[in-house]
Amino acid sequence: MHPILTQAERIGVYLAAWLILGLLLTALTVASGQVDIAPSVLFILPLTLVYSFVCLSAWYLCRAFPLSKTPFPRLAFTHLVAAAFAGSFGLLLGTGWRSVINQLPLGSSSASFPEIDVRLLFGIAAVLFLLAVAVHYLIVAFEDSRAVERRVLELKLLAQEAELKALRAQIDPHFLFNSLNSVSALTTRNPSAAREMTLLLADFLRKSLKFGTNQEITLSEELSLATNFLEIEQVRFGSRLRVDLAVDEHAHQCLVPPLLLQPLLENAINHGIAHLVDGGTIQLRAYRNGTRLRLTLENPCDPHRPQSTGTGIGLENIRLRLRSLYDTEARVDLYEDKRVFRVELSLPLHDLPGPHEASTEK
Repeated sequence: MHPILTQAERIGVYLAAWLILGLLLTALTVASGQVDIAPSVLFILPLTLVYSFVCLSAWYLCRAFPLSKTPFPRLAFTHLVAAAFAGSFGLLLGTGWRSVINQLPLGSSSASFPEIDVRLLFGIAAVLFLLAVAVHYLIVAFEDSRAVERRVLELKLLAQEAELKALRAQIDPHFLFNSLNSVSALTTRNPSAAREMTLLLADFLRKSLKFGTNQEITLSEELSLATNFLEIEQVRFGSRLRVDLAVDEHAHQCLVPPLLLQPLLENAINHGIAHLVDGGTIQLRAYRNGTRLRLTLENPCDPHRPQSTGTGIGLENIRLRLRSLYDTEARVDLYEDKRVFRVELSLPLHDLPGPHEASTEK
């Protein structure tokens, strides 16, 4: 469908432009001194508005013969032939409308519209059609530009979604590998603990499948996943693993990527708590700070611990996911001294709408 006909506002603007053109032609006709203003207005304005709809056909020609793909001789021939047909149609409209006007009681015989200069009317109609062709090529270029922008945005979103899915897919095998190793180690020395760990692992995976399909979940939901993960690890470490959790009550409804905390907790346990004879306390803080959500995870570590031989995908995975979701608006900062390792996340604040906000939106 013609883009001008898709919206009433566009039709109004289009007819207004033709009305201005009709008034200009009327003024030129009256200025010539051959025709009074009344018959000029009555003849030219309705004829111009009707002919404006004839010129809409230029859109379909412009679409059928794009500038970039049509040889110039063929392009010129096509539009000149179309302009000749449009000029002939305009001439027929003008001749018919003149005969109607001359039969109307306009008050005096001098007010009737004079004989039409056939060549002039044909030429004006043809030129106006060619101008309409030029305008429609501009419209086509604008529409194509918008379509390209939409396609680029869609491709960008699809690429971002694919990247996020790939990054999320890294988390589950990495976590499962470590957990199944733990279950295997427990089966020989503590079968009941291995069974408990298996059940907790199943519960965690069930929740991660439920939340993992979303791009963002509430911090409250993310904390429930983190709690399940810590319960699994506490089967392995017992009292050596302690958690100090402090979350601002206003931060619970903030939105975060799913499984954001699990890789951080896994690193804190495997590279911190696991190397300390007496274990230690993982401190997790979450609070709102202006337009930011800040998450801090701190764990004790042994300065003499052996260097990690893992793949190191945890922190890098988080960096890539946050960059994909928030571009440069999110930050991951690492701090380490001899006995403490701390990760600080700063995310743009996205809130889940409250009941009042949700009712207002409806």
